Amino acid sequence: MEEELIQRLESAVARLESLSIGSQSRDTDLDAVAASTDPSIIAFEEFLNEYVGKVSSAAAKIGGQVEEATSVLNDAFCVQKELLVNIKQTKKPDMVGLGEFLKPLNENLMKAISMTEGRRSDFFNHLKAVSESLTALAWIAYAGKDCGMSMPIAHVEESWQAAEFYNNKVLVEYRNKDSNHVEWARALKELYIPGLRNYVKSHYPLGPVWSATGSTVSAPTKAPAPPKAPAPPPPPPASLFTPESSQPSSSRPKEGMAAVFQEISSKPVTAGLRRVTDDMKTKNRADRAGFVSAGEKEVRASVPSVSKVGPPKFELQMGRKWVVENQIGKKDLLINQCDSKQTVYIFGCKDSVLQIKGKVNNITVDKCTKVGVVFTDVVAACEIVNCNSVEVQCQGTAPTISVDNSAGCQLYLSKDSLEASITTAKSSEINVLVPASGPDNDLVEHALPQQYIHSYMNGQFVTTPVSHSGG
Repeated sequence: MEEELIQRLESAVARLESLSIGSQSRDTDLDAVAASTDPSIIAFEEFLNEYVGKVSSAAAKIGGQVEEATSVLNDAFCVQKELLVNIKQTKKPDMVGLGEFLKPLNENLMKAISMTEGRRSDFFNHLKAVSESLTALAWIAYAGKDCGMSMPIAHVEESWQAAEFYNNKVLVEYRNKDSNHVEWARALKELYIPGLRNYVKSHYPLGPVWSATGSTVSAPTKAPAPPKAPAPPPPPPASLFTPESSQPSSSRPKEGMAAVFQEISSKPVTAGLRRVTDDMKTKNRADRAGFVSAGEKEVRASVPSVSKVGPPKFELQMGRKWVVENQIGKKDLLINQCDSKQTVYIFGCKDSVLQIKGKVNNITVDKCTKVGVVFTDVVAACEIVNCNSVEVQCQGTAPTISVDNSAGCQLYLSKDSLEASITTAKSSEINVLVPASGPDNDLVEHALPQQYIHSYMNGQFVTTPVSHSGG
């Protein structure tokens, strides 16, 4: 009799457990269905089809690296859709849990950034436009006014402003050459402004809304450290969402906004500043007084060793592109046979001077240090990217000069090039020297502003450069 009662109790308990598990499974399925049919998710699907589809269609006409980068962009937006669905079934995590939750999206962003590293591609501006713009997807990490980043709508707009610098370069370069590239650049802008901005404004102006009763995000488990290691382990990959700070590096991808603000707030406002004396001012420095000369009598006896990406090159490739790479301590480099269809690409040079006699289509100075470039005329633009302490002199005309992610750049303009459009981004210590109006042709130096004041007036922000007073 007792055995029969025990069997009946065990059977009843088993049925109750199966009913409980089935109920939990059905609740989970119902939550997933409800999340996928939420109006905000349906709107995001429509947004993907309209805007991302247009960029992908334009990229397919171009092919190559542009199509590959656009594929990464498409994957990142698809991942964001999955995260939006999961958010509706997940409790709000802490900062560590948030980084783990957003890890799939961060992997796509890091993949886009890696495509811009290494030797400069012919489609560098396309790749940079994609990688810079994808930081807009980090709006999903907004966790409140104290999280250290702008509100979602503002974050999307700020991210696109950084990407638009490169997107505009694509428009200018291909405006009269290839309509497919122009179509792609315009579609990319529409994807963010108004596309993503309007979507966030309509559905998540205050950030994502997490579930109050959903599952929790488990923090990643840390493997036990080995008892003894011959060398410290390398730093983890940079993440746009992790709150952990890392060593500063100009070549490393951006850290999370929370980490940036934490690092800024931890230092005194005046830390590292030095008083500027009269002998330190540009107008009183003898080493900033003249033009860049093509040949200099004094050459340093020894040149510091640098890490090279390859052997020195000085050659014309395919009859269209002059390549000047890894030239160290060469003060007499000369290109005197060129035409307006050729481009000049200068990469990884140091303590060298290059003179270009004649008209060329485009000049790019990339990752160079203490390099002087003297050229006559350029048809499209002269670009200075990732450089330090370079001097560039235009003896003829140049419609556009752009300086990106560089420090210490001296630009010398002739009377014929005074109408040149100069664009700067993420750069400092940019000085432009122009001929004076007097008969003695003295040079007048102008420092381009690198600090700005943004004031909200009449419903919009007005930006003015910071002016400095003093002798």
